[in-house]
Amino acid sequence: MKEADYYESTNGVVVMVEPYSQQEQIQQIVYRILDANLDRTREGLRIIEEWCRFGLNNAQLAGECKYLRQELAKWHTAEIRAARDTVGDIGTDLSHPQEEQRASIKSLLQANFCRVQEALRVLEEYGKLYSSNMGKAFKQMRYRVYTLESSLMGYQRHQLLWRSHLYLVTSPSDNLFATVESALKGGLTLVQYRDKNSDDTVRLEQATILRQLCHAYGALLIMNDRVDLALAVDADGVHLGQQDMPIGLARQLLGPQRIIGRSTTNSEEMHRAINEGADYIGVGPIYETPTKAGKVAAGLEYVSYAAQNSPIPWFAIGGIDANNINDVIDAGAERVAVVRSLMQAEQPTLVTQYLLSQLNRVRPQPEIIQN
Repeated sequence: MKEADYYESTNGVVVMVEPYSQQEQIQQIVYRILDANLDRTREGLRIIEEWCRFGLNNAQLAGECKYLRQELAKWHTAEIRAARDTVGDIGTDLSHPQEEQRASIKSLLQANFCRVQEALRVLEEYGKLYSSNMGKAFKQMRYRVYTLESSLMGYQRHQLLWRSHLYLVTSPSDNLFATVESALKGGLTLVQYRDKNSDDTVRLEQATILRQLCHAYGALLIMNDRVDLALAVDADGVHLGQQDMPIGLARQLLGPQRIIGRSTTNSEEMHRAINEGADYIGVGPIYETPTKAGKVAAGLEYVSYAAQNSPIPWFAIGGIDANNINDVIDAGAERVAVVRSLMQAEQPTLVTQYLLSQLNRVRPQPEIIQN
């Protein structure tokens, strides 16, 4: 026979309360788990939704977040809410140092996607004890969140690509990390790691550090040539030369969320890269440069052609520096890529700021002369 529990009510009257049976106790625990994870999922989605709405101004992504939150609310019944015991929850005092700070918007979003996905997995499993339909619903929702994450992170990358006007292509240097960080401090948002000679161990180590550095400053890291290394270090994309793998194959390996660029030296290569699905192209070399030794300069004529014919972002590249950047801009360039101008600069931050100031300046429209 069960022993009754006695409680003194607020008016001083002692009342007898029948304790829960073991099955009822388990049911209440399950309800508490469902309640906590429904809250956790909805909160995480709301944080993601706010960035989609205010940060990206993307109605489609914000709408998907809102839809998922509303679907979750349908399962958050009064019965489940009634099991909540915030005072008795030992988890309210548990924390981790990583929860106390976020290095960037990207890290904030990734943390909340992880939070949502983990909570949905809990809801999927414990939901089966509540309703078979609940388990199925949260399984499908978890897959939708995976798709949402891919879409959002890919959108973030591509939006930043469109906003980037200066592109640093690195060269081997004893001061590689210091130079890149100095440029990032100057406002650089796009970096390509290029090292043709080091072994893979060195490249993997350096690329990993550069990815961490770039993401800490909210910049993109692109790997030169190597799709495998791009995946290994979680880079934002890859840049392919004319002799590298086809863009279609690279897309199969990288997926739609990562960026793929292609070098081009003439109009034929430009249109082929665009038709194959490149996200951006390099246009050049504009001037002869030791980085592309032996290649004939494409000249400013190719810059003018790209300005009139390329529907995707393109970066003029090859021998561009502070002395000739305005000639390249006058030919129609809005974006340029540089190597030596920054990698060999004594003050990369100041050079970055100067180059960006020239690229960002508003040019007056040509005056129309009335006859």
